[in-house]
Amino acid sequence: MNERSAINDPSATMERTGSSSTRPRKWVRRAGQVLVGMALVAVSVVIAVIGGLRGWWMTPVAERDDDAGFHAWVVAEIEANNPGATAFLMIEDGRIAHTHFSPGIDRDTMFPTASLSKWIAAFGVMSLAERDLLDLDAPVSRYLSRWQLPDSAFDNDGVTARRLLSHTAGLTDELGFGDYAHDEVLPPIEEELRQPRASNGVETVIAVGQEPGSEFLYSGGGYLVLQLMVEEISGDSFANHINESVLDPLGMSRSTYRYLGEIDNAAPSFNTDGTVAPTYRYASAAATGFSTSASDLERLIKGVLGTNGTPFKADTLAAMRKPHGFSYGAAIWGLGNILYAPTPDGDFVFGHEGVNDPAINSSIRINPETSDGFVLLISGHPSLATAIGSEWTLWQTGHPDILSVDRALASALLPALLGSLMLLSVAVLWKRRRSRDAKAA
Repeated sequence: MNERSAINDPSATMERTGSSSTRPRKWVRRAGQVLVGMALVAVSVVIAVIGGLRGWWMTPVAERDDDAGFHAWVVAEIEANNPGATAFLMIEDGRIAHTHFSPGIDRDTMFPTASLSKWIAAFGVMSLAERDLLDLDAPVSRYLSRWQLPDSAFDNDGVTARRLLSHTAGLTDELGFGDYAHDEVLPPIEEELRQPRASNGVETVIAVGQEPGSEFLYSGGGYLVLQLMVEEISGDSFANHINESVLDPLGMSRSTYRYLGEIDNAAPSFNTDGTVAPTYRYASAAATGFSTSASDLERLIKGVLGTNGTPFKADTLAAMRKPHGFSYGAAIWGLGNILYAPTPDGDFVFGHEGVNDPAINSSIRINPETSDGFVLLISGHPSLATAIGSEWTLWQTGHPDILSVDRALASALLPALLGSLMLLSVAVLWKRRRSRDAKAA
């Protein structure tokens, strides 16, 4: 057949090349199969990630009713990883159940707490609100005369005590206050607000850089603003106000804002290799300058739980646990409280962490549903207290806390892979069976 004949006889061309409509249908089917496979993988990954964030793939270090087993694990972790000083308490149903102290340390030994100081400051701020001396939702500028926030592209009147407490005021400093040697003169608050010494050595400004109330942005500078506000409202030093409104009513006599190098029974500062390090001071008492003991934090936990008297109203304590700061839709911060993980009754495991150079780490956590508590003060390891605290939260609730999201996501990798393979295998087997059925028909 010549070329002209082939043109006049389409069947000849079809014999050589196949139907012109068949090939597109094959590509459509193949593309559809690829899309189905991708959808199955996506479903598997989403399920695995959700399960990871809910703790499905994470196993607590002890059974929930085995507090002795959990305590034994903690002691082993401390002895294996911290060459410095440690004070540890476990509270069960409002009472001390287990303790552990390194040599030379006891329940009254004082430790620096770093950012755990913010939690104590929050109680002092809320005491002003309880006495109607402070409107949490009024512009903080109303209470300040010695310093004001620098002008910005945003409305500074949106900066309120409530938003400063919850790190939602739009301040973008991300401080970390730097160390001061014991022989350095600490600057006045106003000078530190104008030119803060950052822990990373990078110059920063305490100012509004995002729309107030729009998002969670951790700000140590915000707590220095609160410190100044407390002094201006109370007419007293910040330390005196905290003593009178928080520490004295709770009997917390082993807590201070003074330099620890001049205090008896204070833990030395250690490097990670166990060598002694300098003991520093900090220019922001509210953000990072608080020092305390395990015994005093026990008193604080009992005061918050109401098992040993409390200077705080129940409504105040509940308000401090109400979510204000969110990350990817998850509640992570209240008024001074870190909200670590939800409890079954709709509350939160709450408290605060602290980290400072050279290797200071503190963690306090409370489960209001069970009246259980956790206290770990460490000098000699920069993250061990937080890591063990995260295990305590998982052990208490079955949920990973907000500080172990990376670990929770990592736990989802294998389930995501296995789930994807399983779904894809089922899809392949279903397709093969369908093909056999079609041929048989």
